Amino acid sequence: MNTLTGRAALMAVALAALVAMASASAGAGDAAAVDAVAVDRVAPHHVYVTAEFGGVLMVIDGETDQVIQNVPLGKRPRGLRLSPDGREIYVALSGSPVAGPGVDEKTLPPPDKTADGIGVVDVKTLTLRRVLRGVSDPEQLALSPDGRRLYVASEDTGLALVMDAASGRTLGQASVGAEPEGVAVSPDGREAYVTSETAGTVSALDARTFRVLATRPVGLRTRGVVFSADGARVYVTSEDGANLVVFDAKSHTQIATVSFPGRNAKPMGVVLSRDGRTMYVTTGRGRTVEAVDTASLAIKGSLEVGDRPWGIALSPDGKRLYTANGPSDDVSVIDVRTFRLVTKIKTPGRPWGVVTGRY
Repeated sequence: MNTLTGRAALMAVALAALVAMASASAGAGDAAAVDAVAVDRVAPHHVYVTAEFGGVLMVIDGETDQVIQNVPLGKRPRGLRLSPDGREIYVALSGSPVAGPGVDEKTLPPPDKTADGIGVVDVKTLTLRRVLRGVSDPEQLALSPDGRRLYVASEDTGLALVMDAASGRTLGQASVGAEPEGVAVSPDGREAYVTSETAGTVSALDARTFRVLATRPVGLRTRGVVFSADGARVYVTSEDGANLVVFDAKSHTQIATVSFPGRNAKPMGVVLSRDGRTMYVTTGRGRTVEAVDTASLAIKGSLEVGDRPWGIALSPDGKRLYTANGPSDDVSVIDVRTFRLVTKIKTPGRPWGVVTGRY
């Protein structure tokens, strides 16, 4: 064997070993292959996932992709947010029974209003510190940039509420249409946008007075909403409209629409990359995450991740993307640079929402 041939053989053996190690970490049931050489190492962080049926907050080690703790919360934890200082997680808890599309609510058991509230979890101790009461059937929420105010979608009242994040005292409310859902606050803290699932609209609110500034149509079953980092644009998803609508955040006018033709896409959650150049959209029953270029609004990638992915979040360093796949009871981990599936983490209890944070 000459030197060149020997080196080539050694390189081949090393590469095969790397691929085997990556495949083992991904799990035998994963549908996508893993490119071991392309996967970047991520900085230490935790992934926090709500289990709607399990009633817990699942804590995942971002380096090992292992569930390390389940924090008991209460009934139906769904939307969640990390406080700006990273010390607390606010979780929407609801005692209302689960009702999917087309379900006659008259056939459902009565809601347990004593279970409604916003759970506050201490990140350091991973314990439920308190529950803020006074909000009915909360689904999603957002925090002001200074962390002092909570903006909450109250699904069964058609209201968006603003609450004091420390005391839970209600500071204001606004009617935003039946079954409000997605909530986002502008980076400057001056406006809040709230979607209405049934009305198919998004409402822009003055975040200080909570006066409705504008209500705009989006599409059937309006879901997620997110601001661009500079606060100039707002991106809103429509599940049954199979599209995403882009608004000018200041004039509240529609700029463009992104459609997902031929993909059976039902857009749900949306998050922006750390550099703001890419938008990642979960497609629910479409089973995928779609990568959209924010400049051209062209779809530049599609990746199957699991059954009805909803919640979506990036790791703090922006290298990993996580989706909560409810019916398949798992969380998908995606390498952002290669846009490939790294692994799936089993998380029983119908995972719903997801956020990440350093520890």
